Amino acid sequence: MRVEAGCGAAITNSVGELLLIQRLAEPEAGAWGLPGGKIDFGEQAERAVVREIYEELGIEIVLDGLACLSETILRGDGRHWIAPVYHAQIVAGVPKLMEADKHGGWGWFDLAGLPDKLTSPTVQYLEACCRG
Repeated sequence: MRVEAGCGAAITNSVGELLLIQRLAEPEAGAWGLPGGKIDFGEQAERAVVREIYEELGIEIVLDGLACLSETILRGDGRHWIAPVYHAQIVAGVPKLMEADKHGGWGWFDLAGLPDKLTSPTVQYLEACCRG
């Protein structure tokens, strides 16, 4: 067992909706969550999240600061993930599904109408930034 580093972004639109994607792979397959992914060795977290969002959704983002630090432990892949989650805004492009083999879809969600099954980083982000 080892700890791995991921990253994510809480991207909101002008009416306060949160952009979520549905995971097809473990950890937490089937759940809806913040877009993001794995940080490569030697890559800064801020660069990794910008890269990952572009790869997943074809959009360019700007980060507005650190929202929280999430941990996902033994949630389907037998690993322990630590991931910074950043507040972000879209600066170019329109979201589209770029990795259909990894994601079941994407959408904008009002905080009062979130999907039932959310990834643990998404729940941790909501607890840290939106519900308390």
